[in-house]
Amino acid sequence: MQILDRRLNPSGKSLENRQRFLRRAKAHIQRAVREASQDRNISDILEGGEISIPTGGLNEPRFHHGPGGIHDNVLPGNKTFAEGDILPRPEGGGGRGAGGASDGGADAEDAFRFMLTREEFLDLFLDDLELPDLAKRRLTDVEQEGLRRAGYSVSGSPVNLAVTRTSRLAMARRIALRRPSPRTIEQLEAELAACEDAERRVALQAEIAALKTRMQRIPYIDPIDIRYRRFESVPKPVAQAVMFCLMDVSGSMSEHMKDLAKRFYMLLYIFLTRRYRHVEIVFIRHTDRAEEVDEETFFRSPATGGTVVSSALEAMRRIVEDRYRPQDWNIYAAQASDGDNSYGDGELTASLLKDAILPASQYFAYLEVGEAGQHDNPVMPNSALWGIYDRLIGDGHPLSMRKVSSRSEIYPVFRDLFQRREGKAV
Repeated sequence: MQILDRRLNPSGKSLENRQRFLRRAKAHIQRAVREASQDRNISDILEGGEISIPTGGLNEPRFHHGPGGIHDNVLPGNKTFAEGDILPRPEGGGGRGAGGASDGGADAEDAFRFMLTREEFLDLFLDDLELPDLAKRRLTDVEQEGLRRAGYSVSGSPVNLAVTRTSRLAMARRIALRRPSPRTIEQLEAELAACEDAERRVALQAEIAALKTRMQRIPYIDPIDIRYRRFESVPKPVAQAVMFCLMDVSGSMSEHMKDLAKRFYMLLYIFLTRRYRHVEIVFIRHTDRAEEVDEETFFRSPATGGTVVSSALEAMRRIVEDRYRPQDWNIYAAQASDGDNSYGDGELTASLLKDAILPASQYFAYLEVGEAGQHDNPVMPNSALWGIYDRLIGDGHPLSMRKVSSRSEIYPVFRDLFQRREGKAV
């Protein structure tokens, strides 16, 4: 179906220009939301608030006639200088402005400030984020049911009236009851008009009256003929996904590193619960052993110990095997760690990732957290986990990895990992 809007544009305005203006204004607001989010705590992101955007470029463009010609403008208040005079410069920088100094320089702009509600802020905050390759679908019993055609019924809404089926049934009833046709009556009336025999005219008049009476007794459409299109509820195919959150809580993770990891997972939790209805979240934390925990324990309960990354991957593999068939579920994982691992665990970690985790996953995101300024040092060697994951990316696996060392980097890195893109993430 194609819909053509033939309404005229408002005077001096163009529909294409208006759409371009709306896209530009939305881009300004989204940029302002991203900048405001970087300075907020995770709990504050759930709330709306005031944001500001530059006023330049917010006026909707429109066509208008220029002034044209040559004009002389006379400004009031001048009693000293005439046209062509050179204005002297104040001596010793004695000029005085009306206000204080601006730190914006020549590029400073006025700002337009307004409030966003919680819903508006989150919609803009998550507008261009998505889970990559969300493709596997199956029928579920808990999904909201859709509608499909299911024949006809004798009752229903007027908007569902089946005109063709109603007309067909009405015609069948008229034929079965031998309802006189209007053409037959018209022929008899024409014969009556041309007939001059008195007896024949009486007979024709009686026959016409009987046919009209019979026609009135057998209506053209009877209530028993009316049919309505009927619809029934059926489960809709939906895309199901599960996100595994794997967090290192071992003794090598400082409080600063754990704070960065938790902030990343809080953003991920907000993103998933806000944007998707059928995404389950599995929380796994590990030291030298891994355990599946609830949300409260994952974010708040302290833990310490050695570091064995393969324990978390083995726990994820076991849960996938027990509860989430890869044929039916879109499987994702997000891991946060400082990159340290036991010396003898690297080979097992690589084997689990390559043979069990990544083949069953749609996408695997690895976030390496460090102390403030740690990742800014170019001579700092890569961690053990970073080297393993780097080799797996080279083999074409659906894996992305980023480094963060400060709170301000969490939000940009999160957007980089889950932004809407074509193809596989790298």
